[in-house]
Amino acid sequence: MLLDNEVKFSMAEDKIVPMKVAVVGLGPVGLILAIHLKEAGYDVAICDFDKIKINLIRSEGIKLDGVIKKALTFENIYSDTLDLKEFNPAIIFASIKGYQTPAFVEQMIKMNLKDTLVVSAQNGLDVEQIFVAGLGERMVMRMVINFAGNLITPNSAKVTFFNPPNYLASLDDSKVDVVKQISDQLSNVGLTTMQVSSFELLKQIWEKNILNSSLSALCGIGKLTIKEAMEFPDSVELVEQVIEEALEVAEAEKIKFEDEFVRKCLRYLRKAGDHFPSLAVDMINNRQTEIDFMNGKIVEYGRKHYIRTPVNLALTNMVKAVTNRTNSTFMKGLEPALIGKKFTGSLKNKVVNGVVINKEESGNGEYHLGVDLGSSYTKFIVLDSDSKIVFKLALKTLNRDKIGVRHVMRAIQSEFDIKSSCATGYGRKNFPDADFAKTEINCAAEGVSYSYHGVKNIIDIGGEDIKVIHCDNMNHVENFYLNDKCAAGTGSFITEIAERAELNVSEMSLLAARSNNKNELNSFCTVFAKTEIMKWLIDGMSVEDIAKGVYLSIANRVAKLRIVNDEPIYLIGGVIAFHPYLKDILSTKLNQKVLMVENPQFMGALGAALLAKQSYINGENEKDIKLKEEAI
Repeated sequence: MLLDNEVKFSMAEDKIVPMKVAVVGLGPVGLILAIHLKEAGYDVAICDFDKIKINLIRSEGIKLDGVIKKALTFENIYSDTLDLKEFNPAIIFASIKGYQTPAFVEQMIKMNLKDTLVVSAQNGLDVEQIFVAGLGERMVMRMVINFAGNLITPNSAKVTFFNPPNYLASLDDSKVDVVKQISDQLSNVGLTTMQVSSFELLKQIWEKNILNSSLSALCGIGKLTIKEAMEFPDSVELVEQVIEEALEVAEAEKIKFEDEFVRKCLRYLRKAGDHFPSLAVDMINNRQTEIDFMNGKIVEYGRKHYIRTPVNLALTNMVKAVTNRTNSTFMKGLEPALIGKKFTGSLKNKVVNGVVINKEESGNGEYHLGVDLGSSYTKFIVLDSDSKIVFKLALKTLNRDKIGVRHVMRAIQSEFDIKSSCATGYGRKNFPDADFAKTEINCAAEGVSYSYHGVKNIIDIGGEDIKVIHCDNMNHVENFYLNDKCAAGTGSFITEIAERAELNVSEMSLLAARSNNKNELNSFCTVFAKTEIMKWLIDGMSVEDIAKGVYLSIANRVAKLRIVNDEPIYLIGGVIAFHPYLKDILSTKLNQKVLMVENPQFMGALGAALLAKQSYINGENEKDIKLKEEAI
């Protein structure tokens, strides 16, 4: 029988009824769990550090579609784990990534929730042992999830499959009453869950990990859904080899499976449908993965028993190679939305859609916003009163779809006391949320001059045009030059050429850096350039040489613009952020050192924020600014 101080439950009709539960981590699993726990009668709190997601849930609730269709609203909504202390939950369902777990355990210890149980509703082997190390075995339960989904919007998920039941157990079998209560209540609302012993649970954990490991890495590397991967005999053969290796390792760990286990796994995977595994989603979005808890664990246990696991090792290393490359210095300057999130719940740091916001160290509470509405990306920068960047985010610009921008603006306005704002870029005149608008020329010069004073050339290679801006020794725009109306040499040009050459845009810098090719595209016209690319392909030119040839043609295009010799040259724009090797080629082409500024994609937004701050300090209103612009 449980003691009163072990867990905060009340007695009702001779059953132990948890009064309060919390769900931390609102990916597809967290959203699905939250709805069903509330539907089962629990007092549910939800927590996630994505401010945009939290704001959407506050206004619209959580929605499920697909094989499970449900929608509910919630009252207890938090964006910081430390705030859960006041809610004082009896149980916390942790649906977070394995690599995020140590930081979360630290937060639980800091909250001093001694009587709060934890349910690890996570993927991977041994992830629950991180909770055990920090909280003790008697406080930890593990849930094996047999449903999955993909996010449609931040607050809604499409449930792609549910192969019941889920499994739930107390790690030391001391909380069987609690396990039975949760299992029964979830089953009553359609999320069929089976109570099992800790020993049976271990078998289910291994089985689920084998299923996850069999296809997650393959889907991530190949950008395939499970259905697509299972349609190819070659990939099915690879899946079988992953399972066979894992099966041998499991048996060495004294975990026995039936003779038809491999066939059972393949049948399960064929029923999964058009679903991207979570690890694949992380790879596609260039985020950190849980590979160490999946295939990596199979390799680890294999080494323990001197069992070779070459296929699992190959997949583990390939995933790590891809993710390490993504986060290498070649990716410096990419928008934070594309880089792996760090799980943090401290009051000092908040994570908003992947961006760390440090409010305690910023200014006096007065903030200024710059928004650069480019043809490919919309960039946001928030500065404090000391001109420190406290928020930055790049969001893909979607035609006639302003929902994403609206969500970001809502998050910014709820998080910061914005005193002034400025818009720039193609869409600046149609952005009503800004106090005023400035040209890309002025904002780019302002942004670069913040760190690099004096005379300079600024080369801005964007999605649709190329600009060369010349500043005098007072940082004022002295002159500027644009390429003609053709988009040759811009981001859209690279994208179309790369598509024709079947090049991965994110890999072009790495490929070009390996080439000694000196051949460049002769035509600046995209149509004719594609024809040249086809000839290169027919002639058997390597992908490295093709990538280098594309960059050489862009450098030639830039060199034809007016650049003042012997004055510093700084590169900015989204293209240089994604293609940093262009800097080396331009340096050779111009016979002069060329520098790439930090965060090159955000220079326009930074300049806009700096101009917004200046207008606020000068006490200028929108009318004053317009009169000044007209005078210029």
